[in-house]
Amino acid sequence: MQSPRLRSVDKYSAPYPLGVFPSDFPVRLGREIVYLLATRKTPRLEGNDWEEIFAAVVGADWKPSNVGLDDVVLEQTAWGAKTVKNRRPSSVQRVRLISGRNSPVYSYGDSEITHCEPNELGRKILEIWNERVTSIRKLYRHVRTVVLVKSDDLQELAIFETETILYPVNNFVWQWNDNENLEGLDLGTHAHKFTWQPHGSQFTLIEDVPPTRLAIRIKAPPKLSKDDVIDTVNFDPSWVQIL
Repeated sequence: MQSPRLRSVDKYSAPYPLGVFPSDFPVRLGREIVYLLATRKTPRLEGNDWEEIFAAVVGADWKPSNVGLDDVVLEQTAWGAKTVKNRRPSSVQRVRLISGRNSPVYSYGDSEITHCEPNELGRKILEIWNERVTSIRKLYRHVRTVVLVKSDDLQELAIFETETILYPVNNFVWQWNDNENLEGLDLGTHAHKFTWQPHGSQFTLIEDVPPTRLAIRIKAPPKLSKDDVIDTVNFDPSWVQIL
């Protein structure tokens, strides 16, 4: 929907259109990944790594957040950063994004949740998510989620963005699955959209990966040994002071 024109409000544009990364983004990202591959014994990239890398690549500030929706900030744009493993990042169609802990026990004082009527419980879980998004949207003009889909060896990657949105609670129906987890289904399409686990209150969003994703392949660099790094920084025993 087109935004209405307002005389008294200065319009703010996001750094770039949703999912249309800057032209130098792939090489800058590749450079960061090559550094990790060269300096770590195993090809490992955790959530905090991705937050810090993405912030550096787009010139934003890395501000790890308890809410998880504004870990990266650039002026009036905020991102939550997520990572997902997949064998084929360039062709995967749907991914599951762990999106915080939505606890009706904490938020509503509920004492019994495992045998509740599923639609009533699902409504509460989704309202917790919506309240979290609303609180962040009060602070930033644009709120996005940037997702890194990574192969086990980090040599194939896909990156995409989604708007971090509110979900109308009446648009979904909930049911318990065979694992005693709660699933939220789109009322119109019956597509599986949410999963909530009673043990730990973990809330998972299921997102379609857009065909416009950025997919890249990276050549693995030679590994740097510990001695290589120590020699490069000219380590001296005098750097260690016994207190």
